[in-house]
Amino acid sequence: MFVINPLPPQIDPALIELLVKAEPATIGHFLDFGFVDPEIRALLPERRIAGTAVTVRFLGDDSTIVHYALGQLRPGDVLVMDRVNDRRHAAVGGGVAFAAREAGCRGIIIDGMATDVGEIRDYGMPVWSRGLSTITGKRHFRHGEFCVPISCGGVPVMPGDAILADENGVLVLKPDQIKAAAERAIAMQNDEKIRLAEVKKGAKLPDMNGTNQRIREILAKQQAGK
Repeated sequence: MFVINPLPPQIDPALIELLVKAEPATIGHFLDFGFVDPEIRALLPERRIAGTAVTVRFLGDDSTIVHYALGQLRPGDVLVMDRVNDRRHAAVGGGVAFAAREAGCRGIIIDGMATDVGEIRDYGMPVWSRGLSTITGKRHFRHGEFCVPISCGGVPVMPGDAILADENGVLVLKPDQIKAAAERAIAMQNDEKIRLAEVKKGAKLPDMNGTNQRIREILAKQQAGK
């Protein structure tokens, strides 16, 4: 059975431009949810992408819906795949990565396997996956779901959600979370540059961030309680 839904509205490009300046790991300092399983890792180093989630879900070796999605992707989309716990069949190889790149896709997130890693790197298509497999999906035309709610790395993903990903991991946000999360993260990143400049001059980080003071207070209370 196939389920085909319309594409979601794309997120305002200005918000995406803001979001991509934030590091997922910085947002991880103040958000607890939305981070996919860290086993889903980047195949290309030093890349950060942000875009609008377009989702697919399919079982086993029937990757028909991936090929359908390639004809629907818009510049700025991120293709997110729910493989329903399949860890054997590769969902993306060189040809799919190339076609996605040519469609303007920002990246592909797979809760499963990829293949042709050399080609993916040659094409410069950012892909995140759980690993690599030499057994590929095929177009069996049995089933597939497009633009449906899915799960990726233990995180619910709705079509139209925001995806932020780099070599440290993948984050899923609701569009209305973008501005506050991105601005807070960017401010933290700028503050860190200032702190590190002071450390380079000889300052001690635990003095600057209050760790040493807090430990002294705890030790004083412990001593007073003896």
